[in-house]
Amino acid sequence: MKTTLTEFESKQFLEPYGISVINEKKATTIDETVEAAKEIGFPVVVKGLGKELLHKTELKLVHLNLNSAKEVEAAAKTIENNAKDKLEGFLVQPQVAGKREFVAGLFRDDQYGPMVMFGLGGIFTEALSDVSFRLAPLTAHDADDMLNEINAKALLGNFRGESAVDRKILIRTLMGLSDVGTKCPDVFEIDINPLLITPEGRPVAVDALVVKGNPTQPKTYTPPVAPRDVAPLFYPKSVAFVGASGRMGKWGYTLLTNTIGGNFKGDIYLVNPKGGTIAEKPVYKTVTDIPGPVDVAVVTIPAKGVPALIPQFKEKGITSMLLIASGFAETGEQGAKKEKELIDSARAAGIYIIGPNTMGICNPHINFYCTGTHVRPKPGSTSVVAQSGNMGNQLLAFAELQGIGIRGFCGSGNEGMITIEDYLDSFEVDPLTDTVMLYIESVKNGRRFFESARRVGKKKPIILLKGGQTKAGNKAASSHTGAMSSDSRVFNAVCKQAGIVKVEKSMALLDLSAAFSSLPLPRGKRVAIMTLGGGWGVVTADLCEAYGLDVPELSDDIFKKIDEILPPYWSRANPIDLVGENDLAIPMTTMEALMKWDGCDAIINLGIMGRRHIVARLADSIRLADPTCSEDFLTQVNNALVDFEKKYIRHIVSLMTQFQKPVLGVSMSKGEKDPTVTDVNGYRYKGLFFATPEQAVISLSKMYEYHRFISR
Repeated sequence: MKTTLTEFESKQFLEPYGISVINEKKATTIDETVEAAKEIGFPVVVKGLGKELLHKTELKLVHLNLNSAKEVEAAAKTIENNAKDKLEGFLVQPQVAGKREFVAGLFRDDQYGPMVMFGLGGIFTEALSDVSFRLAPLTAHDADDMLNEINAKALLGNFRGESAVDRKILIRTLMGLSDVGTKCPDVFEIDINPLLITPEGRPVAVDALVVKGNPTQPKTYTPPVAPRDVAPLFYPKSVAFVGASGRMGKWGYTLLTNTIGGNFKGDIYLVNPKGGTIAEKPVYKTVTDIPGPVDVAVVTIPAKGVPALIPQFKEKGITSMLLIASGFAETGEQGAKKEKELIDSARAAGIYIIGPNTMGICNPHINFYCTGTHVRPKPGSTSVVAQSGNMGNQLLAFAELQGIGIRGFCGSGNEGMITIEDYLDSFEVDPLTDTVMLYIESVKNGRRFFESARRVGKKKPIILLKGGQTKAGNKAASSHTGAMSSDSRVFNAVCKQAGIVKVEKSMALLDLSAAFSSLPLPRGKRVAIMTLGGGWGVVTADLCEAYGLDVPELSDDIFKKIDEILPPYWSRANPIDLVGENDLAIPMTTMEALMKWDGCDAIINLGIMGRRHIVARLADSIRLADPTCSEDFLTQVNNALVDFEKKYIRHIVSLMTQFQKPVLGVSMSKGEKDPTVTDVNGYRYKGLFFATPEQAVISLSKMYEYHRFISR
């Protein structure tokens, strides 16, 4: 059962945690209230006091700017009349001046635990909902980020004749709330509103509410699966297809043909009670009939038949199962019960299960493609887990098209045994994983997810898209703190605090995966823009400002260098317009000059690549319009541009290796077979060319955001 402390009790509770509270006096009668006002000194504030008086302003239980004993007495009588039998006394405070009001608080999220909140307070709290959240325990960096995150952060500086806010006191307040969250499990909610800022810039808690209750019982979570037990599923030397089929359209046929078609080198066994042959391979009636060892069993039989496989697998020594079958927890309560019984049985038998209801897995490094769609991206360093199999397979298809290398993929399905948290722990120790890409809709253990992601994120970027972010997830709470939280706000806070690079669109997953796996991280946010057309440069500069990147002015030394390269009528500013020059050496030398310039941290180049497609169309028109034009000449022009693009990419990659600055490109035109990422033999970094300036700018801004996280 929950109990609410009075405002006076709430402040007494909070003060030992370093929270600055207003000097006030408690009174039980009207006469005592008048005497307390005289002791404090006019003007004063008088409030009604009571555990059930939660929204005092609406009940007209707060009276401000009282300048005499007579005014105090009248106010107390009004409060007594309005509060009736809920009144437990009066609270007298000095009238504190201040034009700025903030709110701070604490609540307990069912999934992630104690959450600290900070934002714009007073009467605008719920109307503007300008707040930020973080999980407790906070670091000082977390608290500082919360202050910088609100839209009204300008109010923290000098404001209309009042001094800038003492950030140390604000940070100490948020850290104090964090301490309560971690040390006092019986505290469910705290609401400090307003957290008033005095004209001298000192924050002071003018009003506060603390809700206590019996600590909730710890939840039971799916036991962790160690990376050493996850890895064998992705490195089989032999695979058994249980439920193999010879009919196109059946899962037992699709997965089999994809695995064989992907050039898997291991042994493949087929299991079906009917026996016979499929695809000229013998079919065994049970897994125990298989003559050789089986590392992974791919199970596609109906859900009702799966439990009977557990003793057979144990007898055969099969310890890894890819459970494609649906009909479990995704179907409702009864399905969830069946899934739990199956997982408990498998765990007791020492069998590890991916799924159920998964679309498959792949490991391009051993040509193991066992997914529901026949896509086969090249080997690389980006690991992908998707809780939606269709989304995952779409991401693999785009990765294959854009030339993004994949370290491994898993459609995690219902995550009955192996969860997203287990995959994160595995990525942390996997030497081939440099970048993590996740599509998730929910997490099994919120606190473990956060801790694993924060630990992994300090070593490898995690790029995440979340589905099912609902606005209907508001908490029922007695305070502003809990009422303004939601599933999406809490999850967004988790991502920021853990260093997760969160995106809002599926294609942004691929863009950022391409950027993180191809480029060095920017060490700052200053961007030099090099463009073959002025308009593109202007648009890109605008985008940089919108996404928190700077476009610095050119220094005298870089002016002189560019003057030596470009004609006198060049833009003479950043963005640098190459004024449509056809000399193919100009982009090379300008790029090198910018890479050497210490006034920028990254370069975006536009329109340099992809000109061969425009010229190819020009050549087609010339062939139709001017028969006298030499075909050899047109071929030479095309070959010159193809050769230039190869040299240009190698030049960029070489410069990135030397100067450790990222270079992002935007192609003038892209053909169907033009990859986003181009490998260059002998180099770690790669050529990266997007179709639009938005892709380049957003990717760079997210890379800088991640750089700030790991640099702290």
